[in-house]
Amino acid sequence: MKVYIAPTPLVKILIVTPEVAPFAKVGGLADVTGALPKALAALGHDVKVVCPLYGSIRRDSQWHPQGKPLSVQMGTGVRYARVWERVLPGSEVSGYFIEYDEFFSRPEIYEGPWGWHSDNDRRFGFFSRAALDLCFWMDWMPDVVHVHDWPTGLVPVMLNTVYAGTPLGRAASILTIHNIQHQGYCDHSIIGFLGLPEWLFRADHIEAMGAVSMLKGGIFHSTKITTVSPTYAQEIQGPIGGQGLNSILSFRAADLVGVLNGIDTSVWNPRTDKALPAPFWHGDLAPKELSKKALCEKFGLNYRPETPVYGVVSRLFGQKGLDILRGIVPRLMQETDAQFVVLGMGESDLEYAFSDFHGRYGGRFATWIGFDDARARLIYGGADFFLMPSRFEPCGLGQMYAMAYGTIPVVRRTGGLADTVRPYNEADASGTGFLFDEASGEALFGAILQSLKVYHEKPDHIRLLREHGMRQDFTWDTSAAAYTNVYRWAIETRQGIVSNTPLPAK
Repeated sequence: MKVYIAPTPLVKILIVTPEVAPFAKVGGLADVTGALPKALAALGHDVKVVCPLYGSIRRDSQWHPQGKPLSVQMGTGVRYARVWERVLPGSEVSGYFIEYDEFFSRPEIYEGPWGWHSDNDRRFGFFSRAALDLCFWMDWMPDVVHVHDWPTGLVPVMLNTVYAGTPLGRAASILTIHNIQHQGYCDHSIIGFLGLPEWLFRADHIEAMGAVSMLKGGIFHSTKITTVSPTYAQEIQGPIGGQGLNSILSFRAADLVGVLNGIDTSVWNPRTDKALPAPFWHGDLAPKELSKKALCEKFGLNYRPETPVYGVVSRLFGQKGLDILRGIVPRLMQETDAQFVVLGMGESDLEYAFSDFHGRYGGRFATWIGFDDARARLIYGGADFFLMPSRFEPCGLGQMYAMAYGTIPVVRRTGGLADTVRPYNEADASGTGFLFDEASGEALFGAILQSLKVYHEKPDHIRLLREHGMRQDFTWDTSAAAYTNVYRWAIETRQGIVSNTPLPAK
């Protein structure tokens, strides 16, 4: 008789993040920290999430203020914060939100109408210490502390220094780099503010160009480092992708791994999405045409079933390569029958240019400046193709959403786009989208022409590309399993460093 023994042990994970969906979001980081904890909990892990309580976060009866204050030991003395608990929607994962009015009562996360908050170093430095002191407040010690991007980059530094002699100092740390472009440069005074040892101000710890780099500190001190796609993990070790940190990342290459982000298919699903006029799936794509018609009506495009619509949902920044698209729009309008819809906001010159196209090419080019979830979903569901000409793209979620909704991506071969979109093969109609290599208008124009040709001449191939994309498994289940392996790897490494304690069974 065989006896089934459940796999043990489970991992205790503290996720420290400046953003978490649906409560506080600027970009894809929030989607990750909102979805990954739920997938980890579904595997049986003990997961807790901690985030600042920004002034923009609305609280209802599901938010529970904790009576016991949180004492945060700073270099300048003890400060006291308030803790709110709120379960993440659709899960049993507890989220803890740090209320501290001096730093977080303002509604914005990183920057306001006047620009970047000048005290971001102190805001997120304080939050990092508060997140670790929360463990003592809860009387709960994690096996792994998983931090995200520069705002929490000093957490691994703290674990290796001011918390080294405490039970928390045994925890492994994982730093996930979502976008290496932002590195958290700040003044040397942050060391005294946080009570960190002065010897850290060295090039092989946290010093960079005469200042403190919070992200660099995290890279040097974290047990393991992840980024959000395998290709991006390679790119950031090079001089262009590394944004000045490539030599440090190459030094830590043995501890760096790319784990592809997932998408929450309970939220992004054309069979259940109420923003669409009718549900559809890969086994019945006919109702997708209703979404295309609704999209055209909503944005003022001329509805023509025989004419493809190319959609963009994006922040309007140079990173996203939308200036490349801007440069070829007049040619596209003159030489093709394609229609375009752009939704997003960002750099003023791009906002102006796409708004101008809206007026100049009425019925064929539509622009919505701002962000609207229902309109975005209609683009994902109703467009024929989805454009992402990114100069660099650590992972990208838009192409995954698009494929889940049967919309074929046209993307530059970089970062997570290269890892998630398989190139179309005319011989057997395999693949999931169209890719190009050079960040240029000519290359993008060529990819759009190729997709147009297939759309007009091989409708059966278009149907197969839609089906292939919708069958891809981009769920968080796969990513959570990969992160579990990284967590166990980090625990093994950390325990080998700090003690002779036997390793957990795998």
